[in-house]
Amino acid sequence: MTPSATHSAIDAVWRIESPKLIAGLTRITGDVGLAEDLAQDALVVALERWPESGVPDNPGAWLMATAKHRAIDHLRRGKMLDRKHEQLGHELEARRDSAVPDLDAAIDDHIGDDLLRLMFIACHPVLSTEARVALTLRLLGGLTTDEIARAFLVPESTVAQRIVRAKRTLREARVPFEVPRGAELTARLASVLEVIYLVFNEGYSATAGDEWVRPALCEDALRLGRILAELVPDEPEVHGLVALLEIQASRLHARVGPGGEPVLLADQDRARWDQLLVRRGLAALERAEQLAGALGPYALQAAIAACHARARTPEETDWTRITALYDALAQLTQSPVVEVNRAVAYTMAFGPAAGLEIADALRSEPALANYHLLPTVRGDFLAKLGRFEEARAEFERAAALTRNGRERDLLRARAAACARGSTPNHPQEC
Repeated sequence: MTPSATHSAIDAVWRIESPKLIAGLTRITGDVGLAEDLAQDALVVALERWPESGVPDNPGAWLMATAKHRAIDHLRRGKMLDRKHEQLGHELEARRDSAVPDLDAAIDDHIGDDLLRLMFIACHPVLSTEARVALTLRLLGGLTTDEIARAFLVPESTVAQRIVRAKRTLREARVPFEVPRGAELTARLASVLEVIYLVFNEGYSATAGDEWVRPALCEDALRLGRILAELVPDEPEVHGLVALLEIQASRLHARVGPGGEPVLLADQDRARWDQLLVRRGLAALERAEQLAGALGPYALQAAIAACHARARTPEETDWTRITALYDALAQLTQSPVVEVNRAVAYTMAFGPAAGLEIADALRSEPALANYHLLPTVRGDFLAKLGRFEEARAEFERAAALTRNGRERDLLRARAAACARGSTPNHPQEC
């Protein structure tokens, strides 16, 4: 194997195995920052040795063994004895030779539980939303600081600072490496779901830059969602989120034209939708429905996505059912962003005047003051009503608010169509 091929293999192994390494080591050390350092040490050793010796038959096990030995060295040097004295200190002092099997059992027997605990730590509410996203992608996604920075179009130093501060905050707050229980579990699980959802959305509809979609982020979020569904199989909202992500991801290839331009839902070639992902999404939604007495926010959004997935053509879409689902979602979340999407659904089901009435009521909503999709949908409704000059102004306002170059071009084209007195043929997604 060539050196470049070896390095590619190491990168692939790291993406797959690093969450397990960090999770297991965090359980032993009680410090997620130290655990990541130990895992990174193992990676450095692999980068030094594998180009010469070749990639081992079981590279994940090799990395785990190397990381364990690093952990044992730290424990034996006494750096962690004070913190772990009751659990491990006396045993290591009395029976040093048995330390390796003890650590093997502590790590290997609890991989699933440890991954779940790591998710709860990385997404802990004590951290800011930006810190939770960065730390999750770093610890559970295996992304480098540079990759996270490029994905979110922020300086690498900014991401590095977020991660360092997050680890310090977790250490100072003495956040336990455990799965929360009772009412706390519900709140903490909601934080994990939110982070996965935010990562996927940034990939599905990039907020800034010159790319309309970033599929790699969608793949990272979908992988994390699937892992979470395996770890907590009885939580309906977890399956609801996975259902939503699977169905939305099925459209990724159809969302972009040959030149990278956006292709909105009504204009997409549905033959390009990934039917395997659609089936997986519908199955996850069915699982959520079986587990839940009443659908939660993610499951309701998945049910809306399922209406689109089941329609062979845009004309077959059951917009009446979608409006009912949005009504339920709006009552549950009290979210102005949901109201914007509900307005689109009402337009498609009952005409643009019905949607405009909902959208107009949102114009004084402070949370939407700089939200470009509100003037976007108002422009669409106004154009459908033949009020082209008002629609043009709304599309131009939306273009000024968005930070995504592809979306800005689309909105300017829609404004130009209104200036010519014609209805833009790009209905807003819902």
